[in-house]
Amino acid sequence: MDRLVYTAMTGAKHILEQQATNSHNLANATTTGFRAQLDSFRAVPVVGADIPTRAFVVDATVGTDFSVGSMQMTGRELDVAIQGKGWLAVEKPDGSEAYTRAGSLKLSENGVLQTLSGLNIVGDGGPITVPPDVSVTIAKDGTISTVPVTGNLNSVQVIGRLKLVNPPEENLVRGDDGLFKTKDNSVPDADAAVTVAGGTLEGSNVNVVDSMVTMINLGRQFEMQMRLLQNAENNETKATQIIALS
Repeated sequence: MDRLVYTAMTGAKHILEQQATNSHNLANATTTGFRAQLDSFRAVPVVGADIPTRAFVVDATVGTDFSVGSMQMTGRELDVAIQGKGWLAVEKPDGSEAYTRAGSLKLSENGVLQTLSGLNIVGDGGPITVPPDVSVTIAKDGTISTVPVTGNLNSVQVIGRLKLVNPPEENLVRGDDGLFKTKDNSVPDADAAVTVAGGTLEGSNVNVVDSMVTMINLGRQFEMQMRLLQNAENNETKATQIIALS
């Protein structure tokens, strides 16, 4: 009897966790460069001499869907989208390097190129500073050029280059801040094969329709687990009555 309780109880618990993950994905369906989170589960036997046939469900892995999202033209000079595989390197507050696909950039009060959340963009030689009164162009290879908006309009100056990397996806893990980092804390070198598209942003790779269908299916699965628990309770009640009669 209790074998059914173990399975149904832990199954219901992890269905709720899956529902939370799915809701998180849906909430980020319009977040630039977002990568959907994936959950997978497996059955594990309960360790003990007297309970070798009991099992419960555990979260096997928390993975990531690395498929590319849709491209959206914005025309904004500080918007970039990674084409195909690859990542944009940013500097976290603790000085470590992290990676993102969100290419909506801005300039700080001091002209430093940053993400919208205020993290410095990593260039070939560190943070990239843009002088005032210039228009910015980001080339396909990540090279950043400026042209004065007044004076000599033909004076093109290269001020830096985005650090574009492409570490193995199996070596990437999502942090609590939504940024990715390498599992072994290594710092990958810039990859010349990674290219960007200027004036474009990559949307989230979350499929809203699939996520809504998944939410409905998870709700039905949770109801099924609850019915199993009710059946186990009813069976226990009937068994107790039979024992009492005998």
